[in-house]
Amino acid sequence: MGLEKDKQNDRGEESDIQESGDERDGNMKRNTSETSLYTTEDEDSDGQEHNNKIQLGPQCTLKEHIEKDKDDESLRRWKEQLLGSVDINSVTETLDPEVKILSLSIVTTDRPAIILPIPEDGNPKGLWFTLKEGSHYSLKFSFTVSNNILSGFRYTNTVWKTGIKVDSRKAMLGTFSPQQEPYTYETPEESTPSGFLARGLYSARSKFVDDDNRCYLEINYTFDIRKDWANV
Repeated sequence: MGLEKDKQNDRGEESDIQESGDERDGNMKRNTSETSLYTTEDEDSDGQEHNNKIQLGPQCTLKEHIEKDKDDESLRRWKEQLLGSVDINSVTETLDPEVKILSLSIVTTDRPAIILPIPEDGNPKGLWFTLKEGSHYSLKFSFTVSNNILSGFRYTNTVWKTGIKVDSRKAMLGTFSPQQEPYTYETPEESTPSGFLARGLYSARSKFVDDDNRCYLEINYTFDIRKDWANV
């Protein structure tokens, strides 16, 4: 995931913003852990971004969000559009949103989707999946949001091979209101590298965080690239 054949962006990152708005279908279309495999001198920049993040003021519950600036017509309309049909009376009075990643899968036209089991401790045992060299694929996942607004939700992925970072990218997903129906996101299509040097074992870290740097899921895993897909 996040390993692309043509590095068109030398910074190795992508960012597209999709706000939930009043999309009632809840869909957005776009986009074993072995610690010794990870480099220690070039970690991802989430920690640094958190230290440099602008402080936006105290958090508010969902009801407080609605009451705040209620005399400002433009803000009131924006909040109504964002929240849609949320039943305020059924929302828990908590500051932090509750986010649950429900499913992860790799989608490709070459074979049925690869369903990735999500371990409770975030560390799959052994190889998590295998990719075919020169293949086209995308990552698809679904998640739910409850209790409060989820702001600045983003997905990050960093990949290493023999301890050297070979790819790092981010996808800004947007801001989402609580709702019972899951949101669904699919990354842009990518292609795996091909050739003798591209094959082999990779390690990676994927994270789902918000603009307060709360991490809702972190997965450290290994995968490999082979001449062909693993047996279905």
